Order: sequence, then C-alpha cells, then structure tokens
Amino acid sequence: MNGPDGRDIRGVRLFDGFLDAAAQAAMVSDVRDIVRAAPLIAPVTRRGQALSVRMTSAGDMGWITDRGGYRYAPRHPSGVAWPPIPASVLAVWRTVVPDARTPESCLVNWYAPDARMGLHQDRDEGDFDQPVVSISLGDDALFRIGNVARGGSTESIWLRSGDVLVMGGAARLIHHGVDRIAPGTSTLLEAPGRINLTLRVVS
Repeated sequence: MNGPDGRDIRGVRLFDGFLDAAAQAAMVSDVRDIVRAAPLIAPVTRRGQALSVRMTSAGDMGWITDRGGYRYAPRHPSGVAWPPIPASVLAVWRTVVPDARTPESCLVNWYAPDARMGLHQDRDEGDFDQPVVSISLGDDALFRIGNVARGGSTESIWLRSGDVLVMGGAARLIHHGVDRIAPGTSTLLEAPGRINLTLRVVS
C-alpha cells in the first residue's frame, strides 16, 4: 500500500494508486474466495428492472436489491452466510479511515464492459457519520460525482485499478455513479471488466 495521501474532488477523497500491483493481485484472489462462497447474483429493482452489474457481499451483512426493495440482509439470497471481509480489504479501511468503526459489509460489484451505474446515494445504512470506502480493481471506470441534493452540476473522473475513494463527512451522501468502463485498460483480471469493493458500516 502507498501512504495515506489523497486529493479532494467535490468533498470526496481520492487516493490514486493506493494499492500496488502485488496488493491488487492478492486482493483479487481474496475476492474470488468471496464469490466461491457467495456467488454473484444478477440483481433487480423492486420494479423488476435488472441492474447491469452483478453483485455479492462479504461481512456480517450484505446489501441486496430485489422486488422486496433495497436492504441489508444477514444471508446471501441462496441462504448461505456471507463470508468474512478479507484482511486485505479491512487493512485499506483502517489506513484511509482509521477513526471509523469497523465495517460490517463489503459490497462486491462486478462491472462487465457494458455495465453502468446511475447516479445514486448510499443511504441504506444507519449511521451517516461513518464513511463509505470504495476500492477499484481492473479496468478503468468513468466515475461521476454529483451533489448531496439531486440535480446540479457533476464532475467525472477516471478511477483506475488500485485507486481508493472515500465518501465521508459532508460528502457522505453525495450522488455518484459509473458512466462507463474502458475495457482493456488493465491486465489485472482474466476478462475485461472491473471489480468495485464498497465498505460500509451498516448499523
């Protein structure tokens, strides 16, 4: 890991290249263990609309969405328990947000080359004083940052493999999303695409 320096973008803290190549490869191996224990699912909204990302989770709670709505659940939809958050992932959290509580959930999103994520807020958690930490692995993603209130101007930045982003403080509820993936910009994964790990305190 690189040092805890970072730069501010609309209140969001970006740590460029936080994970070196070896750390990224080790974390991908840990993610594969998560997926073997709790396979990726193709989520839908409460209206039955399919999301373009596939997802799973690690930790005490996992974030799910289906016709029952957005929520955290103690088990994978198959009924199996979520696997623990890997030590490699927890180490990132403890370095970039050392004063925060221990995260209870790590959402794993797999972005295929054509996947997107519209502007949204992370607001299903119980304590907005606790940050959200996002780790990027694989191909570059064009990440859009908006405002806490809906609407207004936005700014887009490229997130690259090994980057870590923190949404906390006044930016904890900022709108954000992924406009597109740039296939072939990383050789980390076996196939084109991106893994995003999002650490959250749920309770």
